[in-house]
Amino acid sequence: MSDNFKKGYIQVYTGDGKGKTTAAFGLTIRAVGAGLRVYIAQFLKALPYSELNTFRNKFEKEITIEGFGSPNYIINKPLPEHYEVVGKGYKRVKEVLASGEYDVVILDEVNLTLFFELKTVDDLLEIMDLKPDDVELILTGRRAPQEIIDRADLVTEMVPIKHYFEKGVVSRKGIED
Repeated sequence: MSDNFKKGYIQVYTGDGKGKTTAAFGLTIRAVGAGLRVYIAQFLKALPYSELNTFRNKFEKEITIEGFGSPNYIINKPLPEHYEVVGKGYKRVKEVLASGEYDVVILDEVNLTLFFELKTVDDLLEIMDLKPDDVELILTGRRAPQEIIDRADLVTEMVPIKHYFEKGVVSRKGIED
């Protein structure tokens, strides 16, 4: 743990605009550069995004990444497999917070686990309560509920103003995935 990192806070990146995960992963690089250890739990995502390759190949000692997503997207309503994998993720995050091994814990897309009712707001508030004082906790995902926003120390809302997807540009390797 860095000497000047005494108090960890809770940050939330939410909103419909692009950049929530990108902001959290930028913070990851900054933290690693300062000698901090980072744990990332990715909820609902199962694709091999390019940034994960960088983290796993270049920073395997500093960054631990675990995925709690299904290759089956949620279309109308969650499938039993979604509940199972998200439940495992919440359990693992509690273990990570109790371990004392990490300075920064990122729960990527965790807000959507609430939107899809895979977990309850109380479940995430419990995780927030379990955060040790010296751990920075980052929560990302659209539609953060007001209770989560109220409990956080820093909240950033990504607001879409203009996006090239609206002109038919698909996801590009190295930029969006």
